[in-house]
Amino acid sequence: MNETKQHNERVAKLTFASVYPLYLAKVEKKGRTKEELHQVIEWLTGFDSNQLQDLINQKVNFETFFQQATLHPNAHLITGVICGYRIENISNALTQKVRYLDKLVDELAKGRKMEKILRST
Repeated sequence: MNETKQHNERVAKLTFASVYPLYLAKVEKKGRTKEELHQVIEWLTGFDSNQLQDLINQKVNFETFFQQATLHPNAHLITGVICGYRIENISNALTQKVRYLDKLVDELAKGRKMEKILRST
């Protein structure tokens, strides 16, 4: 799939609060926990559970969410296809970060071991 400016703008304007319940439902449906989801999000962004709840309450969009995040130095190791896009080929930095998060949640839901999800070296 090709990235478009409209797609990147739509991703930036999405609120984390609107997507978080979908992430949670996806992982819980597959037998994973809220705590595991938070562990994955914290690894990628540096946000602990309290900070996540504050961001949800503030209804921040993904642009603000990732501006405030401290991306893990191994985030670049997240590769593969998610939502029809090869993550390592996404040119828009924000869209790539959102797809990193999508990929980690997907791996968690698929039962991948936590040490693999968190790109332990």
